[in-house]
Amino acid sequence: MPGIDECLLAAMTLPGARGAAVVDWISGLALGTAGESPSGDHEATAAETAELARMAAEHTAFVPPDAPEPEKGAPPVEGVIVTAPGGHHLIHFVGGVLDSSVFVHLWIDRREGNLALARIRLREIAESLVLA
Repeated sequence: MPGIDECLLAAMTLPGARGAAVVDWISGLALGTAGESPSGDHEATAAETAELARMAAEHTAFVPPDAPEPEKGAPPVEGVIVTAPGGHHLIHFVGGVLDSSVFVHLWIDRREGNLALARIRLREIAESLVLA
């Protein structure tokens, strides 16, 4: 099972990948980063994406009342996609009780990236991540 560095390297092999990070959404700290940061500062980007992740994870507006219960301690959403003029930002929560406060953030170029492929692969990467 891959760790943070291996997962970040796998994310950076995706078409159009500009940057990736593993972030704790409770503290806003980057546990690991690769590539570029949209703001030029990986820590600032981690803190800002953590705010968005917290909002999605803590509010029930995104989850229908008949949705299946998430794993104990896991957020009720799988991920978040933000589309900006120059790129897409994908956030995918890492499942499991111990890892429930962590997500993987991927920034891909809008012209060179493939949003559907990135979403599928990011889910696979997040599911394979093992935090030591």
